[in-house]
Amino acid sequence: MTSTHTPTVSVVVIAYNDAELVGEAISSALAQGPVVAEVIAVNDASADRTALVLDELAARHPRLKVVHRTQNSGGCGTPRNDGIAAATAPYVMFLDSDDVLPPGAVGALLRAAVDNRAPVTVGSCVRRELPESRDVPWVPGLYVPGEVIDKPEDRPELVRDTLCVNKLYERAFLDGHGIRFPDGRFIYEDFVFTARVLAASPRIAVIGDLVYVWHVRRDAAQVSISLDRKDVGNWSARVEAHRAASRIITGSSPELGRACQVKFLEYDLRMYLRELGQDPGYQAAWWTLTRDYVAGFDDADIEAAGAHARWIVRVLRATAVPPAPADLQRLTRFAADPPRLLPPYATGPTGAPVWSDALPVELDGLAELVTAELPVTIDAEPSGCSGLRIQVHDLYGRLAEAGPRTVQLRFQPRGNLGKPLVTEPVELTPAGGGHWTAQLPFRLTSLAGIGRGDGRRGMQAWDVKLSVECADGSSLLTSPRPLDSLLHRRVLPSSRYGVLLAQPYRTSGGSLALRIAPGAAGVLSLARNRLHRARSTRR
Repeated sequence: MTSTHTPTVSVVVIAYNDAELVGEAISSALAQGPVVAEVIAVNDASADRTALVLDELAARHPRLKVVHRTQNSGGCGTPRNDGIAAATAPYVMFLDSDDVLPPGAVGALLRAAVDNRAPVTVGSCVRRELPESRDVPWVPGLYVPGEVIDKPEDRPELVRDTLCVNKLYERAFLDGHGIRFPDGRFIYEDFVFTARVLAASPRIAVIGDLVYVWHVRRDAAQVSISLDRKDVGNWSARVEAHRAASRIITGSSPELGRACQVKFLEYDLRMYLRELGQDPGYQAAWWTLTRDYVAGFDDADIEAAGAHARWIVRVLRATAVPPAPADLQRLTRFAADPPRLLPPYATGPTGAPVWSDALPVELDGLAELVTAELPVTIDAEPSGCSGLRIQVHDLYGRLAEAGPRTVQLRFQPRGNLGKPLVTEPVELTPAGGGHWTAQLPFRLTSLAGIGRGDGRRGMQAWDVKLSVECADGSSLLTSPRPLDSLLHRRVLPSSRYGVLLAQPYRTSGGSLALRIAPGAAGVLSLARNRLHRARSTRR
């Protein structure tokens, strides 16, 4: 019997065909110390050695309990529910078999839960891109460490955090409100579970500690459900999960319900749109499904979204089939982060800015956007051996109002690992027709040397940004659009490395990025990286 004077935690680990990784996940939970009274591993009828691995671990660790399901559930919800049913500690936390808990995570969450009498406690989470080990923060800026939220209605933006794994739950709270995951093959079960939690209006404590490391293995033989987007079924499942979550949340709070709808338009919709790909069959199926869904949104919910999301919804509603390839590319680039609205720029009969001549959807709210939010396009092409020529496009006169004055390059290590390298600002020259130009240094050998000095060995990956400063004191930061002439591999002589291999490339969102391989080791690393990507593409 667990002592009520020393609350403890049950960590529920779910596993399916993950014999190679589940041991690391369980070890990270057991390593939390006595605050974890038990680790409950639920084997969802795996067909590999997962059952054997779990039984062997349980024989060595008394705190590990194993639940073997005889039939695969098809999803994550049912095994998590089994874990809750088997839990005996006052608090419960969830862990997937291919992720890990950082040291001290459970203890930090439990202290805050007890001190603040909070049924739900949340900490920070990172998505760790493997094998590069790039950490991308999950919903950065959403929570304030040390904050105690008396009820979710006080912070409607909490609907942005749909994860269940970065939180500690009081088991009595879950039981008292009948909160469980949807059973069976229900993808994005987190959406519904989180909606049920928010609808119960719990007190939520926030800590700044890192409490969960979400491993993202994009080149794995079997990618996770959320990354498996080879057909429209994944998007359909996400839409249905959002529909269910929205219905639950709206029933408890209209404010939370509206925030849930806005989150879908500003986040989910844009994420999938920018990854739309080139398959006409997928594009048509995605377009029909999405158009039908957003057609049911209240106008007030659409008006509550930001201008960028509103424009996308109105373009979707304006046509029953995907637009011409040029407009479709403009949409995917506009949905990127940061957004870019590619030229040409059309106006309607009254002179108001519209999406295009073929789709005269008014771009309402453009006049109210601050400079930093303008979806400005900047083209980039080579200039000599070590220079970059850029052309900045105006946007219906809005950028001209701010008075673009200077521009500078920013090289950011991909995944935001480390500080960016910022070059000296260069004056922008008006070129007529609503354009400004500049010649910028693009010395890749110097960049490679700085990266190596910062400890980056082998292949270096950099995002390229452009910062524009304006005469009125405003500024914007965006990614340049690389023209085809820039996307050629370069072999550069280097006094330090002998040879430098540089590959400018276009990201899935249409932005400029760089891979630099200094020396023989770097070249080999780049070759391995290309092989991994080729294999992933074939899958």
